[in-house]
Order: sequence, then structure tokens, then C-alpha cells
Amino acid sequence: MVVYERKLLPEMRRWVGKKSVLVLTGMRQVGKTTLMRMLFSGIKSKNKAFLDMENPLVRKVFEEQDYDNIWANLKAYGVTKDEKAYVFLDEIQLMPEAVRAVKYLSDHYDIQFFVTGSSSFYLKNLFPESLAGRKTVFELFPLNFEEFLLFKGVKRETPSDFSSKEAGKSLVSFEKSKKFYEEYLEYGGFPKVVLASEPQDKKTVLEDIYTSYFEKEVRSLADFKDINRLQDCILLLAKRVGSRLNLSRIASEIGVSRETIYAYLSFLQSTYFISLVPPYAKSPDREVSGAKKVYLCDTGILNLLSKSSSGSVLENAVFNSLKARDSVAYYQRRSGVEMDFVLKDESIAIEVKETASERDAKRANEIANEIGLKHGYVVSKSYSEAKGILCASDI
Repeated sequence: MVVYERKLLPEMRRWVGKKSVLVLTGMRQVGKTTLMRMLFSGIKSKNKAFLDMENPLVRKVFEEQDYDNIWANLKAYGVTKDEKAYVFLDEIQLMPEAVRAVKYLSDHYDIQFFVTGSSSFYLKNLFPESLAGRKTVFELFPLNFEEFLLFKGVKRETPSDFSSKEAGKSLVSFEKSKKFYEEYLEYGGFPKVVLASEPQDKKTVLEDIYTSYFEKEVRSLADFKDINRLQDCILLLAKRVGSRLNLSRIASEIGVSRETIYAYLSFLQSTYFISLVPPYAKSPDREVSGAKKVYLCDTGILNLLSKSSSGSVLENAVFNSLKARDSVAYYQRRSGVEMDFVLKDESIAIEVKETASERDAKRANEIANEIGLKHGYVVSKSYSEAKGILCASDI
């Protein structure tokens, strides 16, 4: 079986051997376990173990009142305290109480823990405050397009910074990847979906992923009285991708209170199902108070839930590429002038178009300059040689 390396792996390898608990979180079926196993296999020490917390027997390893006794249990898995130890715990949210043992052993022994969990709903607040500064959290998302191509057997590296992307764009490269990008937009980047060969198989896997999310995240983690109302909320959000949310209207359509909608959005965001994008403002207070835009975790899931326009699907795909690199906002004036995305740290404004013109690029740069940003670009699904226009497949 071929195992494909994710772009996050080299960065994670840098933390092996350090005095830090490495946490990998993200939505279900994005490939966390596979990535951790690759990290595990690269550790040359034999004093290591990979433990699956779904196994009740494994959970018993940490059911000791005296945490020092855990070493005797770990010995059954080939791990001793005689030298640096590496212990991987997969799906730690199934036993939150094990975190106290992780903290204790990390504090008192030469042992490094690597843990995965499918929901930031627990994981971001799972570790005690005393571990602040001693844990390193990585978030894994569905494949970006470069990783998607790798899973298809096509190796292509695109530069990270936008000026290099613009300078290096190529019609030949664009044409070679065009059909792949269409598939990526339609079915998204969940690894199992990408590896499925037939369209119907891809749809079946997407349905399984969505069902699994509901069964294992919503039913096990959420405390909502009427899960059907949450389902209705998800379907409404899918129809509103790329739009500013009117929470009062959504609450009215579903028949729940605004407070319930806030609870739904918080849960969906914490479990990586949606992302909420604030308006760009130089004052952080104005960002917090403004209406947010919504995007889904994956375009395959989006297409499964809603017959969205091709423009909305493209915008969602571009957002998913951008969110891993920067803090993303959007810009809109009362006059209606808008930029789809603002990358605050990189001081860049981005407009997404299926087909872009030189005029679009000029306008994007003018708006960027007006609001104090360094550059404005148009990201286009179609190819253009014009300055200031980037290919969506290069993002």
C-alpha cells in the first residue's frame, strides 16, 4: 500500500525529541492516524509504542491511581523508563482523564507523548493550564490541491508566497492540472474520497464521512435536544457559503432561538465542520461585532449537502487553501465594494473569480491600497497572463 506524505509531516518531525506534548487534531477521516503512524515509524528508537485508545484494554494502561505504576503497564508494550520514551495515543478524546497522566509523566520522566483527537471541541481545552507552553498543537485539514495531486501520482510544488506564484504561473502547468482541479472542486480533499476511483464510490465515501460526523461527533459530544434542528442548520449554512450570516433569519427559519444558533455555530466550528470569517477592520472590536461569512470544511461535503453555484464552490475551495496559512477576514464597505478575503498577516487582499480580467486585477489592487494593505490579487479558475491574477489551482 502506497502511503503519501502530508505537507505537515516535516514540521511535526522538528518537534520529535523535544520536551513538548505534540497534539494533532482535526476533523474525522482527514488522515490523522496515518500521519501519526508515519511520524512514529520515523523515530529510530525502539523504546516507543503506538496505542489506540479505542481499544478498552489500552485505556486500562492509564487507569492507575498512582501514575508511576503506568510504567509497569507500558512495559507490556515494549516501553521502559530506562531511556527516552515515545508514546503515541490515538483518539485521546475517548479517555479525557488520561490527560492528567500524560501531564504527570511528561513532568517527571523523559517521555514524549504524541496524541490525536478528532475534535478541537475537547482538545483545545483538554490539557491543564499547567501544560500551557509545553504542548504543540497541529491542525490537519483535508488535502490541499498540491497534496491532492500527490495522491494522484503527480508531484508538483508551488511556491508559498504570492509574488512567486504570480511570477511562476504557467499555461502548460495549468492545462495539465485543469481536469484534476475540476475533480478536486467536485469531490474535495478527504483522502479516502481522493483515492476512490469511481464517482459513485467517491459519493458513497462522502456520505459515510458525513454520517460518521453526525454519529460520532454530534451524538457523542453535543448536548442538543433536537439534533434534527442542527441538521437543518447545517443545510442552511451550506446554501449560504460565502455569504454574511443573518443569525436572526436563520433562527426564524429553523424555529429556534438566536442563542441556540450561536451554540450550533460554536459546535460546528469547534469540530472543524465550518469556518466563520469575520469582517476586516483595523479595530479588533469591530471585527468581533460584525456579521461573519461561513465556509464548509470541504467542497465535496458542500456539494453533497447543497446545489451550490460553481462560483461559491470555487470560493470555498480557495478559502480552505488560505486558512492554513494565515488569519483570514473579508472586506466590505457600505457602498457594496467587497474583497472576498483579507490575509491580515501577509497584508494581502484577494478577490475570487471564475474568469478574471485585467480590470478586476487593477480594482483589487486599488481596494487593497485604499484599506492599507500591500497587495491585491484576483484568484481565477481560468488562466490569465495578466499581472495580479493568480490561478486558483496554484493557491
